[in-house]
Amino acid sequence: MVKQNNNNTEEQPKEDKPVNGLMEKIQQLGQTNVPQLSQDSKIHCLTIVGQIEGHLQLPPQNKTTKYEHLIPQIVAIEQNPKIEGVLVILNTVGGDVEAGLAISEMLASLSKPTVSLVLGGGHSIGVPIAVSCDYSYIAETATMTIHPIRLTGLVIGVPQTFEYLDKMQERVVKFVTKHSKITEDDFKDLMFAKGNLTRDIGTNVIGQDAVISGLIDGVGGVGDAMTKLNQLIDANNTEKNEGIIQ
Repeated sequence: MVKQNNNNTEEQPKEDKPVNGLMEKIQQLGQTNVPQLSQDSKIHCLTIVGQIEGHLQLPPQNKTTKYEHLIPQIVAIEQNPKIEGVLVILNTVGGDVEAGLAISEMLASLSKPTVSLVLGGGHSIGVPIAVSCDYSYIAETATMTIHPIRLTGLVIGVPQTFEYLDKMQERVVKFVTKHSKITEDDFKDLMFAKGNLTRDIGTNVIGQDAVISGLIDGVGGVGDAMTKLNQLIDANNTEKNEGIIQ
């Protein structure tokens, strides 16, 4: 008798975990390339778009950049030896002040070369993020809005509230003036200027105006930013090699 082999040798199709993981990262982080998987390039692109979400969750219809997503990415970038430079792309309306300052401080403290590029807009708390990098660019048609710190929701009109606002605003002013060529007086003049914004206090600076004021280093696009970043990476590698030889 010949026994029939009833074992089904045909393998069942397995779920493609890398693809699903990639799709999840696209949905959560808005990008296809995360620091741990950046094997094809020495440059990591970090995008900051929409509204910067802080301690409060914004409505689902809002386009947001969540700071709890960016902070682990920046830490991973610092730890990954294959990443030699970071390109930060901004098109943001601003958002949470403390979250924006936290991102700015982390970018400024990276040991690797960084270049920022403002496309469309880098408004409000997006200004400190734009100037936090080693070199900053702005597109010719891009704009940056500089205005005083504001609070939404219930505000208790007591001296402590105004003192808190003043100190928070001073943190922003000090960071921007420390990481750019604009003076504190000039930045405050832009911040408190009247008549430049409809029904508001502040200033819109566009393209070349941001460079003239000393806020941004140069006018340019993606090509200019990539060229500058590669130059900074080469200079950084040369400095490291010279240190090893010595």
